[in-house]
Amino acid sequence: MAPTLPCNHPLCYLLLLLLLLLKPVSSYAQTSGKFSLGSSLTAQKNDSFWASPSGDFAFGFQQIGNGGFLLAIWFNKVPEKTIIWSANSDNPKPRGSKVELTTDGEFILNDQKGKQMWKADLIGPGVAYAAMLDTGNFVLASQNSTYLWESFNHPTDTILPTQILEQGSKLVARYSETNYSRGRFMFSLQTDGNLVLYTTDFPMDSANFAYWESDTVGSGFLVIFNQSGNIYLIGRNGSILNEVLPNKASTPDFYQRGILEYDGVFRQYVYPKTAGSRAGGWSSLSSFIPENICTAITAGTGSGACGFNSYCTLGDDQRPYCQCPPGYTFLDPHDQVKGCRQNFFPEICSEGSHETGEFDFVRMTNVDWPLSDYDRFQLFTEDECRKACLDDCFCAVAIVREGDCWKKKFPLSNGRFDSSNGRIALIKVRKDNSTFPLGSEGKDQATLILTGSVLLGSSVLLNILLLLATAMFIYRLNQRKPMIDESRLVMLGTNLKRFAYDELEEATDGFKDELGTGAFATVYKGTLAHDNGNLVAVKKLDRAVGEGDKQEFEKIVGAIGRTIHKNLVQLLGFCNKGQHRLLVYEFMSNGSLATFLFGNSRPSWYKRMEIILGTARGLLYLHEECSIQAIHGDINPQNILLDDSLTARISDFGLAKLLKMDQTGTTTGVMGTKGYAAPEWFKKVPITFKVDVYSFGIVLLELIFCRKNFEPEVEDEKQMVLGEWAYDCYKEGKLDLLVGNDQEALDDIKRLEKFVMVAFWCTQEDPSQRPTMKTVMKMLEGATEVPVLQTHPH
Repeated sequence: MAPTLPCNHPLCYLLLLLLLLLKPVSSYAQTSGKFSLGSSLTAQKNDSFWASPSGDFAFGFQQIGNGGFLLAIWFNKVPEKTIIWSANSDNPKPRGSKVELTTDGEFILNDQKGKQMWKADLIGPGVAYAAMLDTGNFVLASQNSTYLWESFNHPTDTILPTQILEQGSKLVARYSETNYSRGRFMFSLQTDGNLVLYTTDFPMDSANFAYWESDTVGSGFLVIFNQSGNIYLIGRNGSILNEVLPNKASTPDFYQRGILEYDGVFRQYVYPKTAGSRAGGWSSLSSFIPENICTAITAGTGSGACGFNSYCTLGDDQRPYCQCPPGYTFLDPHDQVKGCRQNFFPEICSEGSHETGEFDFVRMTNVDWPLSDYDRFQLFTEDECRKACLDDCFCAVAIVREGDCWKKKFPLSNGRFDSSNGRIALIKVRKDNSTFPLGSEGKDQATLILTGSVLLGSSVLLNILLLLATAMFIYRLNQRKPMIDESRLVMLGTNLKRFAYDELEEATDGFKDELGTGAFATVYKGTLAHDNGNLVAVKKLDRAVGEGDKQEFEKIVGAIGRTIHKNLVQLLGFCNKGQHRLLVYEFMSNGSLATFLFGNSRPSWYKRMEIILGTARGLLYLHEECSIQAIHGDINPQNILLDDSLTARISDFGLAKLLKMDQTGTTTGVMGTKGYAAPEWFKKVPITFKVDVYSFGIVLLELIFCRKNFEPEVEDEKQMVLGEWAYDCYKEGKLDLLVGNDQEALDDIKRLEKFVMVAFWCTQEDPSQRPTMKTVMKMLEGATEVPVLQTHPH
């Protein structure tokens, strides 16, 4: 319903007319898509819904991962079924839950036992029907089409075109990408007219700190998302006060949504309605607020963009990434906003404790926790600042800049990386994090042992009694001391956990459940009992390691652990005990690309395009964007894994360096996989990043045509090698022969042809003729034209 205008100025009446024209669905119910009294839906599977007349939107139950069901609204024609509203985001319901429009006009959600869990708050009696509208608004209407309840008036984290936020309205971000419960950020049009982005007093919804605002106190009136794709704030006189997101995209051509995301950034997304344009899925438009969430939050309380004791880095994709400083590790690797903890026993602050010799500093640049100061010195050198922190048992970090020295206390908050701040961070860490500190208690034990030795004399019985008493006293002291779990220690400067071999043997049930095997390692499925039963993939390297290789192994593993990207599988930890070398990775629930691509059913064209782009981004990061650039050396469908949302995640990066330690003659890992390895592996020529470009080109062809590069069983010999057959079809203008009955790919034939040409450039025999991954990425995304191919790729 249109809001009541509190003035009699003619412009107010003009504004009222504008609102009525902008939001016609609030005055007229659609003739189709109505659901009468007594209608209900039951949470059984994801086909339990009511669709809008066009089928663009649906209202019903959506299962969240392996958990319960949300009563939700989503984009019904988008493959990802993107959720835009939910009634029970904080409390997914079990299978068998039911939502019903009762015969007396109430709209109620009950769990499987019939207990009421949610009820629509009607503005009056007389509901005659429910309707899912083509705007994405779900309404409960009276017989004369007056809306008595509508989802547009009760948004969760998303707004849609034609939707209006009135004063007092707010959006609350979800907790994470896959956890829809209310999170740590709020977007509020306050009753005073100011539009504000807040951090919240999580887990409560109350506002904590304003990190962006429109500065429209007393004048802001409505936030409007119009059909041209603009999101703006208007005043009471109808003038535009603030273009919140001044993006433009035609509603007839795109599905659109504005969302306060779990990372605290308000972004606008579009999704092409035309099937031939959907290769990239949802695309974020260029304008968003704030520009840098890492530096925007400067609250005196709360953890900031990331958790306590961590720091925030803005990635090249303009998204924040949370990291732990050296000597710290995430409390929960699967929930990084919970913050970080020290992976060493903390310094003891007690009389008689002299631990300064046990600690040192790791130096970082451009990292700061600006709101954790408790002391400041001026005209200090870096060495003086270092000593001041070393001598202070309360000091966790010291920050140095232009003669100023700040001491930082626990917990460290609002951490951020900012390349322009020029600050030096000195992170205090224990020199040997596997050694229990020898404080006053340790000295007491040494004194007792020495005293016992001196008292050894003529009486054997007395000696025995003294030794027993000494041992008992030491035992009691040890009982009072915090114990360190050595298997939980973390490699200094990374977040990698050191695992005991026995722990991983237990986690994998004696290395029982094999996920896959290669030329140099076997991968097993494991469950970490201490970590909430989280699944992991344990890669057991086949060759035993000699003592001389141990330090080099940990150096390489440390470099792998610092390589973090959304399209790379994250290394969580390792074991380097005795002759055993194991790597512990995130578990990818959807297995390898090989299983996904070459199974019984053909994956959708659009999902294959997403996997292509994700793989390319991961390789580009490895080659040019990460701090320790690396050649992968073995890109193939077995080494591209798929997570819960079927996002491509490259695995085994960095292992080529580990294999160089292996002098046993096993060279398959270093030279790639047969059929994907670049020609230069077999020649006496330098190996460059272009070997990965070649392998990517082969995988690209496989993803486009959904078949293996080499299939010796085919009847026509010309079709055995995919690259050869594809090139022949390309020259003859018959690429559709390779696609078969894939209608989605045929509808997107221009993009298909472009991607095939990119693959041919990638698989040129001469490495100098192949593009870099940056150029490949630009060609795939359309930022650079693909040159006409003059020669056969092989």
